[in-house]
Amino acid sequence: MRTTILLDDELGARLRAHARKEGKSFSEYLANAGRRALESEAEKRVELFQLITFRGEGAMEGIDLNKTGELLAAEDLATYGEVPR
Repeated sequence: MRTTILLDDELGARLRAHARKEGKSFSEYLANAGRRALESEAEKRVELFQLITFRGEGAMEGIDLNKTGELLAAEDLATYGEVPR
């Protein structure tokens, strides 16, 4: 596709210098830059989600979160009830 774009002199010179440094034509360099910009934009469109880390008002009363065994035992008790011995 053939098209005309207007660039300020400083930007045009910088783009041409980068294209020469990479051994590419000005058109090829601009096309690749455009593709990278579009791919980058597509990567930013991540579907947001809500992370739920706990239900209720926080940790159970009397549970030390640094002692995971107690936490697991309390959760089992809440889920399955008292285990007969």
